[in-house]
Amino acid sequence: MNMNMNMMMMQGESTMFLRLFLLLLLLSCIRFNDYAEASTTPIINLWPKPRNLTWSPPYQTTLLSSSFTIITTTIHRNKHLSAAISHYHTLIKSEHHHPLVPLGVKISKDLPPLQNLSIEVVDPHAGLVHGVNESYTLSILPSHATLTAETVWGAMRGLETFSQLVWDCPTKIAVGVEVWDFPLFVHRGLLVDTARNYYPMKDLLRTVEAMSMNKLNVLHLHLTDAESFPLVLPLEPVLAEKGAYAPHMVYTPEDVKTLVEFGLDHGVRVIPEIDTPGHTASWALGHPEIVTCANMFWWPAGSDWSERLASQPGTGHLNPLNPKTYQVLKNVIHDITTLFPEPFFHSGADEIVPGCWKTDSTIQKHLSNGGTLNQVLEKYINNTLPYIVSLNRTVIYWEDVLLDDTVHVASTILPKEHVILQTWLNGHDHTKKIVSAGYRTIVSSAEFYYLDCGHGTYVGNNSAYDKQEDGNTGNGGSWCAPFKTWQTIYNYDITYGLSEEEAKLVLGGEVALWSEQADASVLDGRVWPRASAMAESLWSGNRDEKGVKRYAEATDRLNEWRSRMVSRGIGAEPIQPLWCVKNPGMCNTQHPV
Repeated sequence: MNMNMNMMMMQGESTMFLRLFLLLLLLSCIRFNDYAEASTTPIINLWPKPRNLTWSPPYQTTLLSSSFTIITTTIHRNKHLSAAISHYHTLIKSEHHHPLVPLGVKISKDLPPLQNLSIEVVDPHAGLVHGVNESYTLSILPSHATLTAETVWGAMRGLETFSQLVWDCPTKIAVGVEVWDFPLFVHRGLLVDTARNYYPMKDLLRTVEAMSMNKLNVLHLHLTDAESFPLVLPLEPVLAEKGAYAPHMVYTPEDVKTLVEFGLDHGVRVIPEIDTPGHTASWALGHPEIVTCANMFWWPAGSDWSERLASQPGTGHLNPLNPKTYQVLKNVIHDITTLFPEPFFHSGADEIVPGCWKTDSTIQKHLSNGGTLNQVLEKYINNTLPYIVSLNRTVIYWEDVLLDDTVHVASTILPKEHVILQTWLNGHDHTKKIVSAGYRTIVSSAEFYYLDCGHGTYVGNNSAYDKQEDGNTGNGGSWCAPFKTWQTIYNYDITYGLSEEEAKLVLGGEVALWSEQADASVLDGRVWPRASAMAESLWSGNRDEKGVKRYAEATDRLNEWRSRMVSRGIGAEPIQPLWCVKNPGMCNTQHPV
């Protein structure tokens, strides 16, 4: 008797708690809906802005059905599409995003709740490779919503757009929306340097998810450098055993598989970079015999910059004249191409410092017999490039391999069908030089796309910080200052000054987070929303239909998008005070500066 009464009381309390929870949830929706004044003209804030979107008066909206589902009309066994559908179904049903400025549209009482989104994929088997079709069309009508894409990857882009058309609590969705969308550039990437400082896997996975939200499709991992070698390779385990910062600061083959698969689930390729033959001091801890000038001071006191041993602390170059170098390299390249199925392989080749190679007796002998350092680099390329190509990879090098003033190789050594050059110096000028020579290029100009700039330098005993005279503070010790604002990134035209034929060789761009002064603690704020700015400029451009730069209009949308990213768990930094959002137009300049 007492037991039954206790059970009845517990059930009653449970029911009351559930009712109270639902009431509080409803009240929270009502409170927030009254939080700000509505916009007089409804504006759908999407990022990146689609190529073509129409939402015509009377700007109808309806509720999302409590039983809303995402279905596919295409018979497929693509696990990545299934994962994306599951992810977006959960996001759409649970996000309840509250715009900073409500749209000012009421639910159309004569429209039924939207029951489902139907997806059709023409080719569900197309792989995520360079140049894959990412186009999609999205139609949200009063009776149904349809998403059509050529490939799974286009469907993922459309799912992201659909998720941004859903907002509020209870969940509303815009009706009468038509989207036709595809990217301007096929390569839209983010470089993260995991060698200067280590990033835990959870942070890299979160970054991939944020990239997918912004329709970026390439995560370029600068995996190794002079400072550390965190990647565990089965054939060369000693490199990570001795070259990583700590046993737990490594990426195992299992970690790589997890990251690659997670990337595919979100439409993001993972391109590995093993920087060689320079930037290899960390290799000397496991294989000292193949590294020149290892563990020496990078810029000897009293010497000119031209006599340095490295361009930053951490000296060491692989020795191209030592046959053992290629035994190790073959193992490394084999393991990298096994771990990363990505068809692009980044082999570095930047910042070859003559002084480092000149410390080696074998290279000294080569030079005394009339040889050159260009020939040393040529030997390295000739002994590695064909092997990488034999593994069905296209090789990416930094621009230095062709354009460096001191150590470079001739274009005859770099076959254009197998080589892509990535720019980082001298902005438009070097992009022009590369494409005019007939090479495909990925643009990462430090003048526009380097996310680490403007934070000073990390080397100690630097007199750049001891400038007392007014107007003589210089660049604050940062070689690539100032800080690259989102506006700087957004307004960068990566094909500026190129002919139509030359512009076709520009594959796209990458913003770069070099990590001398960054790790997981600042990752989100350093990258977002500045990477979002590049994402839109490379997806749909930075100009309106009249050809005018649209950064003024983009400001309000980016404020809203940044807020939404934060609500999704991405620590993106603010771009304006919230007051500016609440007072549209008041934070603009009356006269363009």
